[in-house]
Amino acid sequence: MNRPNVLMVVSDQHMAACMGHEGHKQAITPHLDRLAREGVRMTAAYAANAICTPARVSMLSGQYPHNHGYYGLSGPEPGAHGTSGLPSLFGHFRAAGYRTAGIGKLHLPDDPENWVADALDHYADCYWGADGRWDTRYLDHLRRHGLRDKEDSVRLPELPGKQQHEGRPSELPYEHSVEGWCAREAIEYIDGVGDDPFFMQVSLPRPHQCYTPDRGFWDMYPADLDLPETYGDDPGHRPPHFRAMVEAYRAEAESKGLLEPKGLDNLSRRVWRGYLAAITQCDHALGEILDHLETRGIADDTVVVYVSDHGAYSTSFGVPEKAPGICSEHVCRVPMLWRVPGLTPAGARCDRLVEQVDLAPTFCSLAGLDPMETVDGHDITPLLRGEDAPVREAAVTENAWSKALRWRNWRFVHYPRAFFGSDEGELYDIEADPNERRNLYHDPDHAEIVHECRRRLLDWLVETSRAVTFQPPAGQGPYGPSHPLGGDGNTKNGHGPRTKLGLNHGANYL
Repeated sequence: MNRPNVLMVVSDQHMAACMGHEGHKQAITPHLDRLAREGVRMTAAYAANAICTPARVSMLSGQYPHNHGYYGLSGPEPGAHGTSGLPSLFGHFRAAGYRTAGIGKLHLPDDPENWVADALDHYADCYWGADGRWDTRYLDHLRRHGLRDKEDSVRLPELPGKQQHEGRPSELPYEHSVEGWCAREAIEYIDGVGDDPFFMQVSLPRPHQCYTPDRGFWDMYPADLDLPETYGDDPGHRPPHFRAMVEAYRAEAESKGLLEPKGLDNLSRRVWRGYLAAITQCDHALGEILDHLETRGIADDTVVVYVSDHGAYSTSFGVPEKAPGICSEHVCRVPMLWRVPGLTPAGARCDRLVEQVDLAPTFCSLAGLDPMETVDGHDITPLLRGEDAPVREAAVTENAWSKALRWRNWRFVHYPRAFFGSDEGELYDIEADPNERRNLYHDPDHAEIVHECRRRLLDWLVETSRAVTFQPPAGQGPYGPSHPLGGDGNTKNGHGPRTKLGLNHGANYL
């Protein structure tokens, strides 16, 4: 396959377990299941961050949040406000002669303009324009059809408040939903791109709240569907902010008068129903794009990956959305499906640990492009080919004040003492306790495991951190630099290379 097209479909807040091929008994995902049958599904893929913007910056830059610096929503674009520029996949592929398109909920740093806007031939963010204003092609579409007042994917007009935990069918038909619009934009771009190869990201806003899918998808799920197995779990073993979120959900329900018998359960059932139906709506949009690749005769020339920025709770453990996300596999593990014509064996399953930062180097490798020097991830092409050698022994999801480590059968979350004013942490044996009901952090019998996890997490942070200067300079000390440095130890590329310890030895050290 010479200079393949690359299609990257990103959903928002899709819990990895909620797909038919994952064995979920409720989620209806025929097109995701089809993609899994035709390619490789990565069952142990982890988000770089549990929040939208940082995770998306990591996917497009290949850098960990502690290196690119984004931990919150939006923010100044790299290169603005005195920050240094940060290369993106869009810019890298465009420089190599690819046509580039960013469609949907890109949700990237946008002050004074969107980070990737200048690297895109086709910029079609559905919510924020390149100047940061909430006035886009999708909203123009709704206005042209007299439907602007029906838009309900961002907020529910009938409910006050910023976070609205409720589920109902949308007043917009799928044709005019944001997912339907994203699929149509992608199809039109494919039809008009010409003979040049394209690199395109289609970013579907759901299943992130608001949980308002098209009526047809809503009706695929019964009103009395079972709630998640962990819905009624006692959160007493969880850290304080997790317990507070459970109580806040109950308080929100009480403010709506929904704490009468089964009132909270019925609210949660609507949220869960809306979440699952929104997944099915995203699945349908993916199917439309995949079908069009077939119709155009370019499916065999196109690398396809489906991934999400992070997972969700959506009533699991009694939490209505994703916060506080880093506590659980439900949020840190993400779906990741690859179909690479001529490379991926059909219906393959890979259980090796991979991370979102691996997307960038792998795309470059598959397209035959020079690598991006600034990435932290690893090329996972051997795994896609069917080889079984591990890329890493541990995966990390990080927030500014907490880090989650997945290592062997252990899930470990570190919180600094200053965060809660006490020694809080989480340790779960995921194989023996997949629902994370027994926190072993304070168990004396597991003190050595806690110590080892914390050491590995510290090693990972030290070894993967990028330096602006390096001392001693080149040719001195046990580890030489990975890029040429000046005599004063300053880097010449401005992107803070890691040392050889981090790039070579550290790649398989954790």
